[in-house]
Amino acid sequence: MSLESPEPSQETFTHKVEFELNGSPERHSVPTSTTVLDLLRNSCGKQGVRASCERSVCGACTVLVDDLPVAACSTFAFDIDGARVETVEGLAAQDGTLSAQQQAFRECGGFQCGFCTSGMLMVTTALLRQNPQPDREEIRDWISSNTCRCTGYEMVLESVERAAELAGAKQQDQAPE
Repeated sequence: MSLESPEPSQETFTHKVEFELNGSPERHSVPTSTTVLDLLRNSCGKQGVRASCERSVCGACTVLVDDLPVAACSTFAFDIDGARVETVEGLAAQDGTLSAQQQAFRECGGFQCGFCTSGMLMVTTALLRQNPQPDREEIRDWISSNTCRCTGYEMVLESVERAAELAGAKQQDQAPE
């Protein structure tokens, strides 16, 4: 008599996940152990979500879930069921116009090698949505969750300050007279 239990079928441990990704509906059936990182990269083709430390330490995999920054590497896919998810691919307008954050990072050189940039863009997008005019200390606090080995963070700080200026100017241009 064998004490080993039979191997469970993969179908037994799947979860149906429905969510909005960058404004479009998504529906997937995934193993319960699937992370948001794996779902977005492997099933949704969102390669801007970076795989790096896979322990919620570096911030490269940051995405927004219902406007909050989340480490996609340590969040299970079933946790985003019914949520609104945004990746770096969703920041630019449909016509390709860059978001204020993307434009500012480009202008100020806040991207350097580019590996951490998508996570930086997502965390600063969340910051600027919560506080359109953050001071340097608040920016520093928010980006502290993301590791960058190239910039020394000075250009990232300048990029976020510039993004706040650009977003403010855009709001003034759109204000009714």
